Amino acid sequence: MQDNRLVYSTDGGKINNDNKPQASRSVNKDGIARIHRETKGRKGKGVSIITGLDKEPAELKDLCSVLKKKCGCGGAVKEGTIEVQTDARDKIQQILKQQGITSKIAGG
Repeated sequence: MQDNRLVYSTDGGKINNDNKPQASRSVNKDGIARIHRETKGRKGKGVSIITGLDKEPAELKDLCSVLKKKCGCGGAVKEGTIEVQTDARDKIQQILKQQGITSKIAGG
């Protein structure tokens, strides 16, 4: 038994929770939200992904709810981005404009 690897120890004291990873935000420096269309990993079904919003997670969730209701589709907030299950990027851009958010349609 020459292997004396430490498996468990109780002398570490209280665990310091200051090293928690903060919620990452996808914020562009120019302040313009970008609306991408993505089908990768979704069996060919397109979703619109909105990045570059400098908002708190609760505000993103509220904005996602507004987009889902007005577009009549599903969606979610993931890692600081909003995913809406529709290809109607023009409609999303109009809704964001009504909310006072400057946006661009990005990608092809």
